[in-house]
Amino acid sequence: MKMEVWSNLGSIMASVIFIWTMAREYLPPEFYDLFSKWTHRLIGLVSPYISVIIEENDGMKVSEVYDAVQTYLSVRSSSAAKRLKVKKPRNNKEFTFSMDRNEQIADEYEGIKVWWVFHSRESKQTVLFSWDSNTEEKRYYELTFNKKHKKKIFDEYLPHVMEEAKALEIRSRYRKIHTNKSNSKDYVFRNRVWTPVVFDHPSTFETLALEPEVKQEIVEDLKRFSRGEKYYRQVGRAWKRGYLLYGPPGTGKSSLIAAMANFLEYDIYDLELTQVKNNTELRKLLISTTNKSIIVIEDIDCSLDLSDRKKKKKKQQEKEKPSDSEKPDENENEDSKVTLSGVLNFTDGLWSCCGSERLFVFTTNHIDRLDPALLRSGRMDKHILLSFCTFGAFKILSRNYLAIEDHALFPAIQDVMEAAQMTPADVAEHLMKMADHPTTALENLIEALREAKEKAASAALKGLSEENASVTEGQV
Repeated sequence: MKMEVWSNLGSIMASVIFIWTMAREYLPPEFYDLFSKWTHRLIGLVSPYISVIIEENDGMKVSEVYDAVQTYLSVRSSSAAKRLKVKKPRNNKEFTFSMDRNEQIADEYEGIKVWWVFHSRESKQTVLFSWDSNTEEKRYYELTFNKKHKKKIFDEYLPHVMEEAKALEIRSRYRKIHTNKSNSKDYVFRNRVWTPVVFDHPSTFETLALEPEVKQEIVEDLKRFSRGEKYYRQVGRAWKRGYLLYGPPGTGKSSLIAAMANFLEYDIYDLELTQVKNNTELRKLLISTTNKSIIVIEDIDCSLDLSDRKKKKKKQQEKEKPSDSEKPDENENEDSKVTLSGVLNFTDGLWSCCGSERLFVFTTNHIDRLDPALLRSGRMDKHILLSFCTFGAFKILSRNYLAIEDHALFPAIQDVMEAAQMTPADVAEHLMKMADHPTTALENLIEALREAKEKAASAALKGLSEENASVTEGQV
C-alpha cells in the first residue's frame, strides 16, 4: 500500500514538474507568473523543499549577492549546465561561461544537495530608475534545498558562495574601464548603467614623462590614501580623494590616470557627463560604482557649463538684451540637465560616501574656466599641473623611445627645451619617427625645438605689442 502511495505521489510530482517546465517555456510572462504562484502553493503543501530568490537589483544598484552567485556559478556552469552562454571579452585570454535562461545546475555542500536556476524575463513597463525606460529585464537566481538544512544553508553555504566568488574574482582579476556613453546590447549588462571592457593600458609611473620629484609626490600621496581607511574614519571623512589634472593638451593627463589605476590596481569609471540626463541619473551612476575605483571626468570644462558663476553673472549684467537676463544661472545642455550643484554633490555631497576607497579625477585644459566651488579641498584635494616638456621629462622619453640614458646632444636639447614650450606628446612623436636611429632622432628634435622656441618668442612679442596698444588706446 505504501509503495503504491509513493508511486502515485512520484507520478504526480513528475507531471507537475513537466507542466511547469512547459508553462515556463511557452506561457506569456503575465500568465506564467500567475501559474507559478499557484503551482508554488500547491507544491509547498507536499514538498519538503524551499526556495530562496536572489534578485539582480538591490534598490538603485546591483546586488552584491547576485554578482557573487553569478561568479560562483560561472565555473560550475561549464561542466554542469546543459545550455550555456559563452563569450570572450576583448583582451581576455579565457572564455567566460554563464547559465542560459531557465537553466538549472546542481551543487553540493558537505553532503547537502542544492539546485540553482537562472530566471530572466522582460517587461514593457516604464520604471522610474530603469536605464532603458522601454524595456526592463528582471533577472534572478532561485536556490532550492531541503528545508531541514535551512540553518546550514543560511549560516554556512551562502557565506561559502560569497567567499568562493571573491577568491575566483581575485584569481581571474582583470582591471576594467567602464563607460556610460550608450545603452549596452550585451545581455549581461543590459540593465546596468555602466558597461565595462578590459583595461590593459601600459602606462606606469616608470614610463610617465614627468619630473621625478612630481612623480614621487603623487606616488606617496596615493600610498597614503590606499592605506588610510582607519585614518579617514577617525577624522570623520568619507574615504575618497579628488585630483584635478590641468594643463595644455598633450601633457599626459590621460596617461597619468592610467598609471594611477595600474599602480593602485583600481577599475576606472569614465563618466561622459553629456550623456547624463539629470542630477538623479548622475547620482545613480555614482552609487553603481564599486570600491577601489577611479571616477574620471575628462575635459570637464567642455562637458557642461561649470564655469565661474561670478564671472557669468558679471557678463550677463553687461549685456543689454532683456532675454539674456532671463537665462538661468547655470546653463543646461540641451540633452543634459546636469547642473553645477549636481556635480558638486556628486563629488562631495551625502551620496559621495556611498562607497569607499574611490578617487575622483577631473581633467581640464583651462582651470580658469572652472567655478571655484569645484576646485576647493574636499572636492579637488590635489591640483596637479601638467605643463610643457621639461628636460627631466625628456630624459624619461628618450629612455622609453630610444633606449638611451645619455647622449652628447643632451646639453643642446637642455638649452632650448624650457623656452620651446613643446608638449611631451610632441616630443615623443619626434622620437618615434627615427626610433632606430637615436642620433638622427635627437638632431631632428633639436631643430623642432628651435623652431618652437622662435614661434613661442614671436607669440609672446605679439601679445606684448597688443597689450601696449590697448593701454595706449585707453590713455587716449
